[in-house]
Amino acid sequence: MTVETEKVSQSPRPLTELSAYIFSTVVGITIVVYLLRGFGVLAFMPGGVIWLLVLLSVATGIIYGIVKNKRF
Repeated sequence: MTVETEKVSQSPRPLTELSAYIFSTVVGITIVVYLLRGFGVLAFMPGGVIWLLVLLSVATGIIYGIVKNKRF
């Protein structure tokens, strides 16, 4: 008698993990750029770039929330 085991290492929702990775990366980059600009290291960077990063963080957060709450 042999017992077959299921593969539990495979993720049932790779899209959720990918969107979470993208969201956390964008938020991390936004925080680092914001802090470096505040400390004067990236003082040459225009404020529009900061706004773009913040809006990108919000957009990826919304996408992550939608993907995470899919029921299929």
